[in-house]
Amino acid sequence: MAVAVDAAFAGAAHIVARRIVNNRLIIHSIEPRAVIATPPDAEGRLAIYTNGQMPHRIRDKSAEILGLPVERLRCVIGDVGGAFGMKNMIYQETLAVLWAARRLGRPVRWPGSNGEGFVTDSQARDHVSDAALALDAEGRILGFRTVNRANLGAYATNMGALAPVAGIPASCGPYRIPAAHVEVRAVLTNTVRTDVFRGAGRPEATNLIERLMEAAAEELDIDRVELRRRNMIGPADLPHATPTGLVYDSGDFPATLDRAGEVADIAGFAARRAESEARGRLRGLGIVPYIEANGGAGIAEPTEIRVEPGGGVTVLSGMMANGQGHETAFAQIVADRFGLDPDEVEIVQGDTDRVKQGMGTAGSRSLVLDGGAMHLAMEKLVDLARPIASHLLEAAAADLAFEGGGFTIAGTDRRIAMREVFRAAHDPARLPPGQVPGLEAGAVFKPERPAHPNGCHVAEVEVDPDTGRVRVLRHSCVQDVGLVINPTIVEGQIHGGVAHGLGQALLEDARYDGDGQLLSGSLMDYCLPRAADMPDISINLEGTPCPSNPLGVKGAGESGAMPSPPAITVALLDALAPLGVRDIDMPATPQAVWRAIRDAAARRP
Repeated sequence: MAVAVDAAFAGAAHIVARRIVNNRLIIHSIEPRAVIATPPDAEGRLAIYTNGQMPHRIRDKSAEILGLPVERLRCVIGDVGGAFGMKNMIYQETLAVLWAARRLGRPVRWPGSNGEGFVTDSQARDHVSDAALALDAEGRILGFRTVNRANLGAYATNMGALAPVAGIPASCGPYRIPAAHVEVRAVLTNTVRTDVFRGAGRPEATNLIERLMEAAAEELDIDRVELRRRNMIGPADLPHATPTGLVYDSGDFPATLDRAGEVADIAGFAARRAESEARGRLRGLGIVPYIEANGGAGIAEPTEIRVEPGGGVTVLSGMMANGQGHETAFAQIVADRFGLDPDEVEIVQGDTDRVKQGMGTAGSRSLVLDGGAMHLAMEKLVDLARPIASHLLEAAAADLAFEGGGFTIAGTDRRIAMREVFRAAHDPARLPPGQVPGLEAGAVFKPERPAHPNGCHVAEVEVDPDTGRVRVLRHSCVQDVGLVINPTIVEGQIHGGVAHGLGQALLEDARYDGDGQLLSGSLMDYCLPRAADMPDISINLEGTPCPSNPLGVKGAGESGAMPSPPAITVALLDALAPLGVRDIDMPATPQAVWRAIRDAAARRP
C-alpha cells in the first residue's frame, strides 16, 4: 500500500500537510480507584472488591501473577463511578493488597484519591502526527498518509500500545480514499504511562482526517461542506472496503451531513456571526462527520438467562457497567421480548462467582456483544418454553406461535403469557410428564464484523480577541447508532462524550517539564470542563440498523468523543481565519489563542 500511496502523492495536483498534536489527558472519573481484599476463607479462597471494568480479567490475571488457581479467587465489582478505559488494566495496588491479605490473614484496604490519581492512574492520548492528503485539481482525495508518534509513558501497560494501533482502521473517515498508509511509532518517555481512553485511537484518527479536510478546503478555496460531500461514501457504495481494512456496511453519510446542517441552522450562521462581530467578538463554525468501528468483532461473549419461580428472569452478564446504564437497557430488551415489566428482570454482573466468564465493558461493545448473546439465549428459552405452553394450552407445539410476549394457538384467540409459562416451569404439577422443574438457557455471540456508528457534529464558538477566551455556544449532533434501545441513555452518553471532547479541545493538558516532572498535578493546574463551560447540545438520533448483530445496534458509549474535539477546533480556526490564524494545537486555552492572534498580526505586512 505504501507504493500506491507514493504514486498518489506523486500524481497529486495539491498536497495538504500538517503536524497535528493530540494533547495528553489525565482521565478523571468521579470515583477514584480502590481495592479491598479479604484473606483466605476455610476453603482457601480470597476475594477482591474493587471498581474496575473487567472483573474476570482482574480475577484471571491476578491469580496468574500471584500463582493461584483461578477458582481460589473471587472478584466482586459493585456500582462504579466512571472508568472511561482507565480502570480496565491491572494496577500494582490490586496485586499488593491481595498479596498482603494472603500473607497477613487479615482484610487489607487501599483507598485511592483523586489527588494521587494524577500520577498513579493511566493517562491518555499524547500523539504527534505528521499527516498529509493528496488531492486532484477538483479536490478529490487520492491518498492519505501519516506518521503517528505515540507517547506510551515510562513503560507499556496492558493495552497502552492498542490506542495508537486501534486508530489505524478509522483513519479514512467516511471518505473514499483509494490509498492510505499509516505508520505508528511508540515512544517511551519519563512520564506516566498511557493507556486506552474513551475511543481508544479512533478520536485521534478522526481528528487527523478532519483537520486535514478543513485545511484542504481552505487551501483549495472549496466550501468545506462541498469538499466533504464530494469525497463522501454514498449509500449506493455500501458495502465499502477501506484501504485500512474496514468494510462499512450501513449508513447514509451524505444525508447525515445534510441533516446536521439543518439541525445546526447553518443557513442562519452568517446573521449570528454578524451579531457577534457587532459586539467585538469572532464567531466560527466547525462541521465534522465521522465513522468508527466498535462492538467487539471476533470476541465471544457468553450470557445466561434463568427463569425465576415468580415468573421473572435473571440475566447473568459478563459485562460491567460503570455508568452506561446496562441494567436499564438490558432489562428493557428482555422485558420487551417476554412481555415482562423491566423490574421483573434482574441483571447480574460484576461477581465472578455468579457469572463464570465475561469480557467486561470496553470499546462500546456491551450492547452489541451482550445484546446479541441475550437475543440468542432468549430464542433458546422460547424453544424450551414451547412444550410447557403446549401442555398448558392443550395444543400441539407446532400450532403455537410466539409473539407479543406470549404463545398463541394459530387461528384462535387462545393465548398464554410468557410470564405464566415461566411460573409453570417451576411447578411440577403444571409441567408435562417427565419434565424437570426450572428453565434456563445460555448462548455465546461472536460478531464477525464490527459495528459502524457514524454521524456529524457541528460546533459553533465565539472568541474574545482581546483575551483569547473561547466559548462553545452551540453543539449539534446527528448520530447513527443503529437501533436505539433507550434514547435517554444514548443522549446521556453523547453529552458525556461532548464534554470530554470540549475538555480536550479547549481546557485539558497534562504538562511535564524537561525532567519529566508533572506540572499539572492537581485540579489547581489541570482544568476540567465545568457546567458553565458546556454549550447547548442538540442531539438527533437517526440510525440505520447494523447488519452484523441480531439487534441491529451500534455502540454509542464513545461516539460523542470522536468528532467533538475537531469540530470545536475547526470552529475556532474558522473564527480566527479573518485574523490570519491558520492552525492551532489542542488545547486552545485563552493564552494559546491570544498568542496565535498576536503572532498572526506580527506576520502581516
